[in-house]
Amino acid sequence: MELTHFNEQGRARMVDVTQKAETVRRAEAECRICMRPATLDLIRTGGLPKGDVLAVAQVAGIMAAKRTHEWIPMCHPLLLTGIDITFACEADAIRIRSVVKCKGETGVEMEALTACSVAALTVYDMCKAVQKDMEITDLHLCEKSGGKSGRYVREERI
Repeated sequence: MELTHFNEQGRARMVDVTQKAETVRRAEAECRICMRPATLDLIRTGGLPKGDVLAVAQVAGIMAAKRTHEWIPMCHPLLLTGIDITFACEADAIRIRSVVKCKGETGVEMEALTACSVAALTVYDMCKAVQKDMEITDLHLCEKSGGKSGRYVREERI
């Protein structure tokens, strides 16, 4: 497979997507932020002084997806048509999942990954006063569809 982000001189370039077909693109990503059960209880009960942690993290993740091209140098600015971020509380973590959609010439994988990352970082920021050793883990693309490469679904870990 050929890397496309390099020109003939071996220098970085933004891929030209002018001739690519416009299709509906969709990507799902997820990560986890691990914490003590007591910290998770404070999030669930609204016991943290900074406010509703998950509401703020959700908005931060949405904003981040929309601005991914400003942070990742070779990403194209995209007109995103849908962004959703959900949270699932586990025994010792919060699983964060994003779904990002657009109709365009290039995919939205980076936007979905960025949304999860920033949502997790926001949870960390809002909870660091009570726990500094939280861990953000397992960031990955779950699936994507659209474009020439078609559908990808991540296989479960062995």
